[in-house]
Amino acid sequence: MTAGKKLSFGIKTVPQHTTYEDMLRVWQEADSIPSIEHAWLFDHFMPLGKDFTGPCLEGWTLLAAYAAVTKRVRLGLMVTGNTYRHPAVLANMAATVDIISGGRLDFGIGAGWNEREHSSYGIPLYSTGERIRRLGEACEIIKRMWTETAPGYEGKYYQIKDAYCEPKPIQKPHPPFVIGGAGEKLTLRIVAQYASIWNFVGGGAEIFQQKSAVLDSHCAAIGRDPQTIQRSIQVLVYPEDLEETRNQVRSYAQAGATHLILSLRAPYPEGIVHRLDEEIIKPLSRT
Repeated sequence: MTAGKKLSFGIKTVPQHTTYEDMLRVWQEADSIPSIEHAWLFDHFMPLGKDFTGPCLEGWTLLAAYAAVTKRVRLGLMVTGNTYRHPAVLANMAATVDIISGGRLDFGIGAGWNEREHSSYGIPLYSTGERIRRLGEACEIIKRMWTETAPGYEGKYYQIKDAYCEPKPIQKPHPPFVIGGAGEKLTLRIVAQYASIWNFVGGGAEIFQQKSAVLDSHCAAIGRDPQTIQRSIQVLVYPEDLEETRNQVRSYAQAGATHLILSLRAPYPEGIVHRLDEEIIKPLSRT
């Protein structure tokens, strides 16, 4: 494990092919277990995978509902697709959820990527480079709207003027930015500038270490202590083989990850979060 660093465990329920009630049961179970520190949803309008025609609940409205009926866990979307909403609108939405939750929002955001959703919904899908540059402008706008009275911004892609966002989020100076992505030249530079948590998109512990080292170099270039950015990963839970899940999480923790998300897919077995606590979290926390 990473020497001297506390591991932080969370769960993620993917809101596809499931119901509000089933996920609520999982979230409330997680909220009752002190070792579960955070809980996440995703931000997609149609299910991922082969069957994209099934049910898929919208992320931000669902997050607001769960913010109102949980008391302790930090919460967020892993991660919001920036292309889906204007950043000024998103800043207001996120501020509202932070207030509803009593200051528990971790603000997850990424560049956006899902081609099917963009084409189906008539949302422009820009080139990869443009999406990432838009993400950088969005982070600046959102930060200003959370910290300034009447901010303005004149960017290449976004412009705001006297963009009031009242009331402000509870968390000061603002909710933590959680940025997902691994592009070495642009995305990780934005992470270095804005993020409190960086989420690695997947590819194994060795690649995670390589990307983490690139992030360290971007931090050095702007004079930021890289230790101020938590390193986050997501591991898919296999309820029938929690040992395999535990081994994957351990490999990332040994590579330097400290913010560890156990991602669940429906159907959710009864008591699954307690099983995660007993068979994954407690054993790893002791080593």
